[in-house]
Amino acid sequence: MAFAGVLAEADIKAAIAGCAAADSFDHKKFFKACGMASKSAEEIKKAFYIIDQDKSDFIEEEELKLFLQSFSAGARELTEKETKALLAAGDEDGDGKIGVDEFAVLVKA
Repeated sequence: MAFAGVLAEADIKAAIAGCAAADSFDHKKFFKACGMASKSAEEIKKAFYIIDQDKSDFIEEEELKLFLQSFSAGARELTEKETKALLAAGDEDGDGKIGVDEFAVLVKA
């Protein structure tokens, strides 16, 4: 698991279970449930680079769609509505993607 050593597996499972239904994903609840909201800036940065699968230094819409799968391989994809809401919540400068600093703010929101 990509988040081993950063987040507890039980917390990840609980967070994924909490948004198993389509259109039930809430990033604030998810980050609290999985324990990421209480992590250090360095640990949040590590998480960002796990989610940034193409290593572009940004999390783009396609990576956001697969956001939950970054935490657990069997998790569902985010719906288009959830993906757009997550992007809107994290994209502070309006460039259509989330940078590492924007991600840190999103996690701590």
